[in-house]
Amino acid sequence: MNLINVVIIGIVQGITEFLPISSSGHLVILQNLFGINEGQLTLDIFLHIGTVIPILIIYWQEVKDILLLKKEKRRLSYLIIVGIIPTGLMGFFLKDLFTGLFSSVLNVGFMLLITGLFLYLVEKFAVSRKGLADMKEHNAVIIGIAQGLAIIPGISRSGTTITASIFQGFDRELAAKYSFLVSIPVILGAGMLELKELLDNGFAGSNWALIITGAVVAAVTGYLAIKYLLHVLKKGSLMVFAYYCWILGVLIIILAGLF
Repeated sequence: MNLINVVIIGIVQGITEFLPISSSGHLVILQNLFGINEGQLTLDIFLHIGTVIPILIIYWQEVKDILLLKKEKRRLSYLIIVGIIPTGLMGFFLKDLFTGLFSSVLNVGFMLLITGLFLYLVEKFAVSRKGLADMKEHNAVIIGIAQGLAIIPGISRSGTTITASIFQGFDRELAAKYSFLVSIPVILGAGMLELKELLDNGFAGSNWALIITGAVVAAVTGYLAIKYLLHVLKKGSLMVFAYYCWILGVLIIILAGLF
């Protein structure tokens, strides 16, 4: 893997991890259409680290208060724990099934159409007015299940969690905050599992210059992506992402049928 490939992967990972357009789907597309293999384990781990960093920067006050067990953040902490339980169970029991069934480019195209549909429906029909005080355990479980569905390449993690929150009536700022905070243990958990495998296999052959470059690129583009998404949620419409998913999905389906 060369520098250009690593930079491309870092940019795609950083942007698509947070914008509701599916990071896993885009990486499958890169692998199949451009011959880029993102599967090097050490790089994967540091890309995970890179995508966690912008969340920690933007939501540092929230994260710090949670880690310090501040009384006013106990409910948020509790709801984050409740939310990650269904995600973890789905990841443990269903990951191989979902990724095996849906990792082809053609299936990614169809899943992107579904992601676009989620975004379209939430803009057309959802009413957002509830705050954190209104969030109950079952709301967090639903969001956690939605996050678990993002195991399927082409289904966006941020898209499903944010739309699941808004569909349940929660305001957009809370939807984004909860989506990003609940993603931290999930992303780190995935990285820890890969780290365990890496420790079993050793670090031999790792090009640390390229790996660090990929992580930095993912962190920078991830930060910009989160800021842009927060701006869209506050002042714009998610329809732009729905149209993007539909156009890309249709294009992939057509190209997969031709080749």
